[in-house]
Parts: sequence; structure tokens; C-alpha cells
Amino acid sequence: MDNFRALRIDEQDGKIVAAFKTLSIDDLTEGNVVVRVSHSTINYKDALAVTGTGRILRRYPLNGGIDLAGVVVSSEDVEFPPGTAVLVNGCGLSETVDGGYSEYARLDSKSLVPIPEGMTAAEAMQIGTAGYTAALAIHRMEQNGQTPDLGPVVVTGATGGVGSIAIDMLAGRGYEVAAVTGKAAEESYLREIGAARILLRDQIDLGKRPMEKAEWAGAIDNLGGDYLTWLTRTMRYGGNIASIGLAASPALNTTVLPFILRAVCLLGINSVETPHDLRRAVWSRIGDDLKPQHLATIGHRTIAFDELPGAFQAYIDGTVTGRTVVAIS
Repeated sequence: MDNFRALRIDEQDGKIVAAFKTLSIDDLTEGNVVVRVSHSTINYKDALAVTGTGRILRRYPLNGGIDLAGVVVSSEDVEFPPGTAVLVNGCGLSETVDGGYSEYARLDSKSLVPIPEGMTAAEAMQIGTAGYTAALAIHRMEQNGQTPDLGPVVVTGATGGVGSIAIDMLAGRGYEVAAVTGKAAEESYLREIGAARILLRDQIDLGKRPMEKAEWAGAIDNLGGDYLTWLTRTMRYGGNIASIGLAASPALNTTVLPFILRAVCLLGINSVETPHDLRRAVWSRIGDDLKPQHLATIGHRTIAFDELPGAFQAYIDGTVTGRTVVAIS
């Protein structure tokens, strides 16, 4: 197999450096399947890793990219013969093993998921970790009794990848969705993808009491901090909060009262270490009843591999709406 290019992240003199490198298969972390990568994507976590804003990698050097989609070219696992279209999200990509910003990836077959029938590799990456995380949150909430008839579900960080796809998926399932955003100019975008109500972050009264007026039957939170505290205060009886992100803060200052008196449930969502059977079940739903209806709107940006290094700062600055697909090959 010929040499190929990858965006490789290394640590030099205590600083994070990311640059295109020419590699061979033997340079990659171990695995029993080799995939020719056609598409990847950009997540906030990728931007943290490549820019060094957050310490994501647990070893150096590694190829960046927590998502990839492509075709198997060699395999020691009969379940994934050459020619199989596959995707990987999380599973240690760009943390402990080489990620998707590479023309080839060598992977443990336990991390592979067949791309759902009727879905292209590009569409799989329009969804990617962000969409998978949103779907995992909804799946967990519904396992815990969430149904549309219980009332509205609120999504914070609504214009981001997770938030956007969560809104789309929830609306497609018949939920009334309220979107929390700091971007007033994106109201039409949010309504187009399924939000029935828009709340601007700086206009929300976060309250001070342990419990405030009960409004929400469910929530998907990308922010953490004071906004997650506000959600615990304003959930209806039995409401589920899926905690996904910490874009505002990792802190949570609340009391046990909402959890006891209103039976509020706080569900932690980890998309990296999801057990294999659950991961496959969620991706199966993404290809079925949770299939996003507005991918052309949410994932409208596609950039070339060469453009990748210049694309991360916008994620750090919080100016990106929706999803970005990276065409690797």
C-alpha cells in the first residue's frame, strides 16, 4: 500500500503542533482492519485537540479526527470483508488511536459500524459524532420513559452540531422542541430544522431557588454550568436531562431537591466508550426512526482535506452553525 497523507498532531517543547505528514500503514496504531477513508468531519473536540486549546490526546503523535467513514480495503475479520462501507465515531479516535484525518486508518474491528443502508459516507459524516451523541441522548431518554405527550423538550447550544441534529431528530419523533441559543440571527435556521420555540440565552431568568416553575419534560444540554443548574430547577416531574457538553462550564451547582421532589433524572451521555451493541443499536435508529430530515441544511458545508488546518479556529470562537464534512479522498 502506497504512502499517504494525514493531519498529525504532536507535542513539541510542551506545545501542540498539527501538520500534514506522509505516512505508511506501519506508522499507524495497531488494528485488524484497514479502511480507505473518504470522509471525516469537524467537532468541537477536534478543534480543541488540533489547536491545543484542550488536552484531548492521551499519547503523541496521533492523527486527528474523532470521526471517519470509508471502505474496508483489508481485513482479518470476516464480518468486515474488503469493500464494506463502514464508519467509526469516538472509540478512542484521536485520543488513544489514530483518527480520521488520514487517507487510511488501521482500526480494531470492534470499533466499526456498517454504514446504515441507504446512507452515503458523506451523509454518515454529516451526522458523525455530533448526530450520534444526539441520538444516544434521545435513546437513553426514551429508555427512561420520555415520550412526546409528556411535554416540551429543551435543547441548549442549539446551533451547534449536537444541538442542531437533536432538534431535527426530536421534531421528527413528534416532540415539541424549544431551542436555547446565543445567536439571535439564527432563529430562522432553528425553526427550519424543527424548533417550535426559541429562547435567547441572555434573556433567560436562570432563577435562584432550588426549584422554579416546572416547564420542561426533557432536556438535552450542551452547556453545563449555570444553564444545567437552571434545567434542574425547571424540569417537570420525572423529567430527563441528558448532559452532553460543557461549552459554558463543567461546574454544576444545584441541590438534591429537584431529584427527590420532582424525580428529575440526570443522564450522563458518553459517546466515546459506548458499549458495542448499544452503539450499533443507536446507529440503526439513526438510519431509521431517528434519521435527520434536514441534513442538507445542518451539514451544508463540505471542505477539502487541504482546507482542514484553517477550519478549526471558528469552532474555538463559537461562530460555527451546524456541521462541516471533510472530503478526505
